[in-house]
Amino acid sequence: MSFTETRGAHALASSTSPLKITIPALQEKKRNHAPISALTAYDYPLARLVDEASIDLVLVGDSLGMVMLGRDNTLTVTMDEMLLLTRAVRRGVRRALLAADMPYASYHVDVADGVRNALRFVKEAGAEAVKVEGGRNRVELVQRLTDAEIPVIGHIGLTPQSLHRMGGYRVQGKSAPAAETLLEDALALEAAGAVLLVLEGVPREVAARITAELAIPTVGIGAGPDCDGQILVLHDLLNLTFAPAPKFVRRYADAASVVRDAVESYRKDVEARTFPSDAESYHLSAEARSGFAGATRRQPRPA
Repeated sequence: MSFTETRGAHALASSTSPLKITIPALQEKKRNHAPISALTAYDYPLARLVDEASIDLVLVGDSLGMVMLGRDNTLTVTMDEMLLLTRAVRRGVRRALLAADMPYASYHVDVADGVRNALRFVKEAGAEAVKVEGGRNRVELVQRLTDAEIPVIGHIGLTPQSLHRMGGYRVQGKSAPAAETLLEDALALEAAGAVLLVLEGVPREVAARITAELAIPTVGIGAGPDCDGQILVLHDLLNLTFAPAPKFVRRYADAASVVRDAVESYRKDVEARTFPSDAESYHLSAEARSGFAGATRRQPRPA
């Protein structure tokens, strides 16, 4: 329960709207060698803060299954869960391009299923792009989505939805043939109409070659500094995950300690009866106090 006044998204923001980030704007950044910043977000308040920090691309990742719902992997995340949280993030994002992950099984049965589910992200949740995992096996889907006017972000390398096939979260493209396969996948996705490509868990040299070969931007996560941009899971950046960080994660804050300390301080104040104070309480007016103090108490009913 809260008496805090609620306001619509960005109600207190400046009346001067920031420049909206679009797909052409990201592609222009690549041409100008201007780095692209990207982060995940899964709810309204953090999405709003990320957007106000001028991040270019906000992704509602299926990683929410792990960092928000406490699951072991992303495979059990559903369309309903993704749509719910994408709608929440949409309310907090005004400047950044908003993309959503297509969850496992939402496009794996057939292409028609993939198109229907992608359309739901656009129509029901306000996504401006969708992300799909896979290489040349996703070419037909990318083409169909492009025909349906839905921008597609490809994702190759370490693809979490392929966890069982890969035998765990392992760096991909470590041999020359495997690296060549990744390059061919990247070129095929670009030719099919993908507007951007996420490179995850690949050697720096492979990511640099793919970035140089493609006209569309690349955004790396665990792929070295030579990509056109970088993305991290926001909760990794803030130390709000409860597992050892991957090698590529840099902790920019320790939000876990901030939250833990604040909650402990609150508990101690409650136990010491120092919260709430008189100043943090509501009071009757003098007239109401007088009438209330002099009121006759109702007698209990007889048994």
